[in-house]
This record gives sequence, C-alpha cells and structure tokens, in this order.
Amino acid sequence: MCALEITQLRRVYRRRGGEESEALRGIDLEVTRGEVHGLLGPNGAGKTTLCKIISTVLLPTSGTVRVLGHDVVTDSARVKESLGIVFGGDKGAYDRLTARQNLAFWAGAYGLTGARRRRRVDELLERVGLKGRAEERVGSFSRGMKQRLHLARGLVRDPGVLILDEPTVGMDPVAAHDFRALVGELRGNGTTILMTTHDMAEAAALSDRVSLIDQGRLVLTESPDTVGRLVSSYERVDAGNVPDPLRERLAAMPGVVSVRRVGRAVTRVETDDPDATLAVLRELVEAGIGDVSRSTPDLEEVYLHLVGRRGMAVDG
Repeated sequence: MCALEITQLRRVYRRRGGEESEALRGIDLEVTRGEVHGLLGPNGAGKTTLCKIISTVLLPTSGTVRVLGHDVVTDSARVKESLGIVFGGDKGAYDRLTARQNLAFWAGAYGLTGARRRRRVDELLERVGLKGRAEERVGSFSRGMKQRLHLARGLVRDPGVLILDEPTVGMDPVAAHDFRALVGELRGNGTTILMTTHDMAEAAALSDRVSLIDQGRLVLTESPDTVGRLVSSYERVDAGNVPDPLRERLAAMPGVVSVRRVGRAVTRVETDDPDATLAVLRELVEAGIGDVSRSTPDLEEVYLHLVGRRGMAVDG
C-alpha cells in the first residue's frame, strides 16, 4: 500500500485582477510505506505548496492526494491523525515557555491529557535529545535546538507519514548533521518521510528515492545515485576577455550546453560531459586566455538543463 498517492495534482493561485499563477501542474507521485523520499527543487518550484496540500492546509485545484489511503479533501480528519509535518526555520514555538511546556501544550492540542501526555512529552524530549534542556525557555535555544523541538511536535501523534519541509534551512553544519541523524533514526523505525530540500547532498544521504520538481512539474524520479550522476555530469568554465570568434567556436563544440556572458568581461561555458570540459579548457589555453576557472554549477542551474532548456546559441 502506498503511504502517499498523488494523481494529476494541480494548484492554481488566483491573484487580484483575475490573474492566475499555476504552482503545481499535474503532479503524479507515489511514495511507498517506510520510504524516505527526497523532493528536490529550487525556491519557487512548488515544494512547499505540495506539502501544504498533503497536510490539508491548502485545497488542490484539481487532482487527488491520498495519505495512507485517506483523501486529503473528503477525509481530512483521518489524514491529520496519520500525518506529522515539520516546516523549516525557527518560528512557531513559544519562546517564553520551556521546551517541556511547549510540547505539553501541543500534545494537549492533539487530545493527549494527564499521565499519557506527560509520558509522551518525556519520550519525545528524550528522542530528539532535549531531555537535559527541557526546563529551559525556548527563546534561549539555538536554531538547531528549536528545529529539534519542531520535530518532536511533528511526532506527537506517532504519525505514519512525516513531512519535512526544508528541515535544515538556516542551521549551522553541526546542527544540520545532528538533525539528519535524527531523521536517519526515524527511517530505521519505518516512518514514511517526504523531505523537501534544495540540498543534493542532504537528499542523497537520507533518501531512498529522489524526485526533481521544476516550476510545478516533476522532472524525474530516480535513486539518489542516479540523480547525483546527472547533476555531477555538468560543469562550467569561466574565462575572462574571450573574443567573439572564440566564443562562437566554443558554442559549436560537442558537449557544450551554453556559452553566455555573466559579467562585463566574463564568459561562462557550460558542459554536460567531462571530455567537453577538457576540450574547452584546451581551446582557451591555446588561444592565450589565462584568466580561466572551472567549477560545478549549482542545482538550480542544472535543473534548467534537465528540463530541456539547452541553449547552444551564444548570448550577447
């Protein structure tokens, strides 16, 4: 049985004046029980909108979403019972209350009372590594500690499905590492997790499968290794003061994706093959271009190529 079953999901935002903006454009996705599924995409790709629909915060314009067999529109109460959600950032906790008081409040809101609530709060504080800081006010916590508290909140109901929306955004490397370790423990316990991120390394480290989303459309769904190979196959070479005839020659070379200016005197050559990168470097050196650097493009740039926007023309 699928933990998440999404079929032809669309979400259209209607703005003032009747203008429409389509955030999700026919998403089809299945996530099996016990799977950790990474949803990768640049800012504005539709990741958060998708999470809000799954968690019943937003209604779909069309299409269906089922969580453990329950429809998010017609059976939203059952969906809420089986789902936990953790949004990135450090907002949402009550800074003047202690970690224990925050969790007790949230547990009460979910219907837990008395000894059952106290026991669950203790369990969660232990689980996310905050037992020793339970009586401290949350306002004194680091961003990483606050995010651990948000994770505890998402686990109050012991959900079958957990949504993590950019869970490590803004964290320092140590805090992000610790948070990922907690997610790994949940994975080991069989919790189904949908995690959105723009960090390829994070998705690769935690996910069984990864989906790429761009402008509201799913581009592909593969294993992290496959997506990683796709991303790492792209490289870029930046060179200063490249004359136009040389730029034309570079654009015509096999494996060159695009040639464009990124500054007044800098030309950027993007390739999708290591041999092409070496050929470009050789051509530049033989032409006497000394100001040359080689790097890997960021994920958003790679998406532009994966969704078919390959441009061989030389941009002025």
